Amino acid sequence: MRYHRPGLDLLSHALLLLSIAMFLFPVWMALTAATHTRAELYTGIAPLWFGGEGIDNFIAVLRDPVGRLGVSVSQLLFNSLVMALGIAVGKIVIAILAAYAVVFFRFRGRMLCFWAIFVTLMLPVEVRIMPTYQVVSDLGLLNSYAGLILPLIASATATFLFRQFYLTVPPELLEAARVDGAGPWKFLCDILLPLSKTNVAALFVIMFLYGWNQYLWPLMITTDTAYTTAVVSLKQMATGGDNLVPWQTVMATALLALLPPVAVIVTMQRYFVKGLVDSEK
Repeated sequence: MRYHRPGLDLLSHALLLLSIAMFLFPVWMALTAATHTRAELYTGIAPLWFGGEGIDNFIAVLRDPVGRLGVSVSQLLFNSLVMALGIAVGKIVIAILAAYAVVFFRFRGRMLCFWAIFVTLMLPVEVRIMPTYQVVSDLGLLNSYAGLILPLIASATATFLFRQFYLTVPPELLEAARVDGAGPWKFLCDILLPLSKTNVAALFVIMFLYGWNQYLWPLMITTDTAYTTAVVSLKQMATGGDNLVPWQTVMATALLALLPPVAVIVTMQRYFVKGLVDSEK
């Protein structure tokens, strides 16, 4: 829909520019602060332009151990990446298999299983975090990638979304696959998964961001900084104790932690939008 009202167009563009400025101003402040020295940041005036350190601060945090953490930001980003990928891939695989079993297999208690999965939506991580921590501790998974990933690897929301999509698959498609001699795994791998690729892509973006932004769970089960994630490390860096907080390091780490989610969204934006608003059959 297109309007030919110059005043309305001008107002719309002004509002858009104002919105962009409001969203980007904190990022700009972080970017300029990351290029200054700590002494320059403690002069009492927030810098609005780049300092003399340039990209040296970024190279330093990626290469050298950061403060009392004792590990570089490269290790922190790697930990976050492993956790986010593990959670995203695990949630999608489990959700696909669960939805496939609920929709295409006939067994007693099928709907009871589905509703049992669905009810877990009422139990967020914060509610069940103590018993989950006890289980992970008893299994000896504290300070490990498995401990970071496994308790968050199931998703009732993803199972529900895949179930709703599979219910739209025509029964004739299943019958045709049976006539051609396709078994359950062949039907899943050769027919259902190609049909589900846009849904998988959309869910991967959402679940990757969910895993990357996790704070409470990694904070609880990791006492070894070798397994600390980038999001958790930001809080630890900003707590300087008796020392001055190295804000240039905190801002550089925050900006570096911003890059992987942005890269995932930019790379998969087309599939993400299509998976949310369209179904490809």
